[in-house]
Amino acid sequence: MSTGDAAVALSTPVTVEEHETCPATGVLRRVGEKWGVLVLSLLDARPYGFNELDRAIQGLSRRVLTRTLRTLERDGLISRTVHPGRPPRVEYALTDLGRSFREPLLMLGRWAVDHETEIRAARARFDGGV
Repeated sequence: MSTGDAAVALSTPVTVEEHETCPATGVLRRVGEKWGVLVLSLLDARPYGFNELDRAIQGLSRRVLTRTLRTLERDGLISRTVHPGRPPRVEYALTDLGRSFREPLLMLGRWAVDHETEIRAARARFDGGV
């Protein structure tokens, strides 16, 4: 894939290796995860401690929050800082890379809001409701 092309022509068949090594695949996985974008959105406002995030997101188990935070940290989108104390306080914040992801996420969110009616209508037609 050429990074300069607006539209990239795919060779067919697309192999599993090509799909897995495509830089967009991992990023789209982050966007497609149930909780990752929500965590990034919260951290866009300010850093949060683990317990604050746990309280701020209803329906998210601590186990899944931990996994989500680790994945976002592994991808370099957030940082994790341990502050000494009893017990130690852990704080999560967006990195520069995470902040650079804000605009594409906002654009995707705007697109979804702008096209919500069309998407609902298409789903209803597909499901036989209209």
